[in-house]
Amino acid sequence: MRAALAVIFALSPLLAAPVRADEALSAAVAEDYEFLGGLYRHFHTNPELSFQETESAARLAEEWRSLGFEVTEDVGQTGVVAVMENGEGPTVMLRADMDALPVEEQTGLEYASTATGETLTGEEAPVMHACGHDVHMTSLVGTARRLAARREDWSGTLVLIAQPAEEIGLGALAMLDDGLYERFPRPDYVVGLHVSASLPTGQVGYVSGYALANVDSVDIEVRGIGGHGAYPHATRDPVVLSAQIVMALQTLVSRETSPLDSAVVTVGSIHGGTKHNIIGESVHMQLTVRSYADETRERLLNGIRRIAHAQAQSAGLPEELWPSVTWEEQYTPSTYNDPELNERVVAAIGAQIGAENVVEVDPVMAGEDFSQYGRTDPAVPAVIFWLGAVNTERYESAAAAGESLPSLHSPLFAPDPEPTITTGVEAMTAAALDLFAGEG
Repeated sequence: MRAALAVIFALSPLLAAPVRADEALSAAVAEDYEFLGGLYRHFHTNPELSFQETESAARLAEEWRSLGFEVTEDVGQTGVVAVMENGEGPTVMLRADMDALPVEEQTGLEYASTATGETLTGEEAPVMHACGHDVHMTSLVGTARRLAARREDWSGTLVLIAQPAEEIGLGALAMLDDGLYERFPRPDYVVGLHVSASLPTGQVGYVSGYALANVDSVDIEVRGIGGHGAYPHATRDPVVLSAQIVMALQTLVSRETSPLDSAVVTVGSIHGGTKHNIIGESVHMQLTVRSYADETRERLLNGIRRIAHAQAQSAGLPEELWPSVTWEEQYTPSTYNDPELNERVVAAIGAQIGAENVVEVDPVMAGEDFSQYGRTDPAVPAVIFWLGAVNTERYESAAAAGESLPSLHSPLFAPDPEPTITTGVEAMTAAALDLFAGEG
């Protein structure tokens, strides 16, 4: 695809100068920022946790209704769907997520969040938009405003969705289970964006094919036969057994997964025992497991159970004391960017913001439930792209000094709002206009 894009961009004057293909769009977005900047600060200052995004959803519904969209609220609990029919043509769905994280903001911004909320486990926690969903919502409102103002330039059906609960991986599925593709026009294309904490503002990053990973949470309850620490021969020590399991699990990636494939098996938590001289009867381990291909995921999960049972058997434990290995039925599946749609979206964005500002980036092992929108039967072509959010001077100084930038989910993560949002609106609007234009 890189070669094909090079041909597309080489045929345009963009490489010679950063001229917008649609100067009127750029001017309108820039003029609109006074409104969008205020909206962004509102969302940033008033974050809400997963499946609690009632105020955010209400504000988005209000904005979209004022533009002439037919709006339905409470889809998938707190989700919002807005539809604008504008003649014959394809159905294009654009998505933004709404939820924030239980993180205490430490950015020092004058509009920093001081909000608190109750987590799903009932704990009171500080709340922050540490993953840029405030940018996502604002960018989608800005895109809606541009497309509504330019109905004469496109034909088809525009569907906007404000999705809850991305941070816990359940919001997209909740909307689909609530009839997103049955109650509303089924999309021909789905496009989303996500801020990047490792790209400067003004840039867009893209990945063709697998872009984000399957994410599984696995629990292993290792059982043993307890006793006195001075008499280990009379026990079956679950701590030692757990250590053997942890080491053996590493071979799932190093010896059972192709070097050309990608996989992660991380033991993130291990707890067992009560006292120095007591050999306990159990150890609890928590793992995160990441992969791209579904076949790889299945092999990893089955391999974890096989290794845990085999190590217990080698320790002489009876089968009724073999480890219990469980994983959640609902998981975040890998995100696959449809290559043809990706090429088209990237070309449209590059034509608008400059080919030199559109860069190919590596896939990551993080998860995004945006993947659910393309995994329906029949499949829907879907693409999510990365939106640079780091202040350009900060990005350059950090690169020169070899310093790390605050990552997504960091209490220090602070997008540079104006260039991030204006680029997001231009990119999303350009992509939508191209898709409404018909076959490329």
